[in-house]
Amino acid sequence: MIKTSIRDIKVIGYYLGKIILDFGFIVFLPVIIGIIFKEKEPIWDFLLASGLCFVLGALLTIFLKSEREINWRQGLPLVCLVWLVAMFLSALPLYLSKHYASYLDACFEAMSGLATTGLTLTLDLDHLSFTHNFFRHLLMFVGGQGIIVVALSFLMRGAPGIFKMYVGEAREEKIFPNVISTARFIWLVSLVYLILGSTALAIIGVCEGMKLSNALFNSICIFMAGFDTGGFTPYSQNIGYYHSIFYELATLNIMFLGTLNFKLHYAVLSGNRKEIFKNIETVTFFITLMFTFFIVMLGLRQNKIYSSAIVYLRTGFYQLVSAHTGTGFSNIYSLQLIKEWPVMAWLGLIIAMGLGGAVCSTTGGIKTLRIGIIFKSICQDIRKILIPESAVSVGKFHHLQEIILDSKHVYSAFMITLFYILIYFFGALVAVGLGYPFLESLFESVSATANVGLSCGITQVGMPAILKVTYILQMWAGRLEFIAVFALIGFFIALLKEK
Repeated sequence: MIKTSIRDIKVIGYYLGKIILDFGFIVFLPVIIGIIFKEKEPIWDFLLASGLCFVLGALLTIFLKSEREINWRQGLPLVCLVWLVAMFLSALPLYLSKHYASYLDACFEAMSGLATTGLTLTLDLDHLSFTHNFFRHLLMFVGGQGIIVVALSFLMRGAPGIFKMYVGEAREEKIFPNVISTARFIWLVSLVYLILGSTALAIIGVCEGMKLSNALFNSICIFMAGFDTGGFTPYSQNIGYYHSIFYELATLNIMFLGTLNFKLHYAVLSGNRKEIFKNIETVTFFITLMFTFFIVMLGLRQNKIYSSAIVYLRTGFYQLVSAHTGTGFSNIYSLQLIKEWPVMAWLGLIIAMGLGGAVCSTTGGIKTLRIGIIFKSICQDIRKILIPESAVSVGKFHHLQEIILDSKHVYSAFMITLFYILIYFFGALVAVGLGYPFLESLFESVSATANVGLSCGITQVGMPAILKVTYILQMWAGRLEFIAVFALIGFFIALLKEK
């Protein structure tokens, strides 16, 4: 029987306050951009929002001070609450920009950024201030690595029970035995890639005729969104704004980097490059990418939409990689998806979005590790049927090392996959109940839950509030992979029953 107490609430509130204090520094960072671009009003928006973070965080840490170690019953609900509170606080400066029709729309944008989804409700995005635009992409950079990972990397030192919070952000794998060292490595890799990737994009931008200042700003924003498989861009035309095949090639590579497991990054950077070709995640990703690419190309060829192979690749393959990596970048308009792409091509994108990339990466969806384990378990069951009864067959898979396939791996993979599929269809049914066609509803629901951001046109300012709330919850639950969300629900139920 689950029991809660004032002690649990106090511990959760205290560490929630500490993380909100840390988050205040993140909300303050856009002030620097405002000073650089001489944007006075946006500066005040972020000073107000960061000040609110500091005040709220200080009140919680002072009045709920606790030195107790965080246990599982407290750690998982804490992470869920951190993400919800971060959404509400992040929405404040966005709403003050006057580019959102309501505070709910600003909350939608904030969660979309933090969950690295990329669905947007921004009004007149092309004229949004540099400061607010930078903040949208910064949210993706923070959310992709994880709010808790940020706190562990830079600000929280020696907090007892921190592994429970780390796991709550859907990161069960550690690169080093120490969680703080793991968190810092994740951020070190991300910052190094940020410098290298932004430089490459800036050079392309300048060569394509952009001013140096604009090229730098765009390159930083695009990299933060691309590496963290988010999908926000500074302009409403998304990647199509740049009209550059070199920009598209660069972002393809950035998306691939973002979808890889951080443990795989460590292995490769340590000299073990062969791991890329042996790892069950990368092998599964390549197979599913080719499978869904075949479906998309077959659909596009049926309608003979495009005139050449190059155009097919620049549209079909780019959208597919964006979908499978969970990024959401697009070099075509949403209306083109609706009016030009046939059903089969849509199905290819939906499957790719639902599968996602690697665990312990910045991407969302079911994850290729789970898909690979499920496939391995099916093959193992078939093998057991075919071999003699006296023979012993041991299933294995390679994930940075040889791992024996046991029931624990299979059960976990099946359960998380089932939860994702149920939420995919739940969101679709909500939209269908509101009058939207089923296929479009399923597309948008999968995009929200798998944190992709591609849209077929449903996500608009005028969509019903209940659908906005549904997508917010899907983005939140999909990013945290359900277990922490279930823990939060159980915590509140037990609290209400006073048990």
